[in-house]
Amino acid sequence: MTVSLEAPAVETDVSTRPSASYVRTVLALFASVLEVRLPAASYVYVVTPVTGLDAVRRLAEVIRQLEAYFAGDLTRFDIPFATSGTEFQQRVWRALEEIPYGTTTTYGALAQQLGLTRDSIQALGAAIGANPLLLVRPCHRVIGADGSMRGYAGGVERKVKLLAHEGAMQPALF
Repeated sequence: MTVSLEAPAVETDVSTRPSASYVRTVLALFASVLEVRLPAASYVYVVTPVTGLDAVRRLAEVIRQLEAYFAGDLTRFDIPFATSGTEFQQRVWRALEEIPYGTTTTYGALAQQLGLTRDSIQALGAAIGANPLLLVRPCHRVIGADGSMRGYAGGVERKVKLLAHEGAMQPALF
């Protein structure tokens, strides 16, 4: 059986059409859940062979949880996925998973929580930036010490909209 993993047109307050980061997240989740490797450039439109009813159920669960998140009915993902990344990246990513829905933390606070020195902040930022599972590992919840929005793979304006969606900041009035 072959399943087409095309970007679903999910209408949300965050976007009326799927962003590249949303598609990357969905495909990274699919690849991770099914424990397969996808080519780096495969996040636009991909056809990947998927076998077995269990695989289809697992993919459906990923989609269900993403839709529930955007509907405001899910605040924490429960998706088993294969691990990737270096030991340092995995350590940072586990810390990201513990940032509660509707809250933010700073790069400095996250570094302190992980016992990193100040000269490790750049490595921390790089590990956050390498996170392939943008919503599941909520890197959008990490902001600058002054409250500024730092980089986000999905774009800073989408980061702001995600934080507003979660109630961590007020939506823009203009």
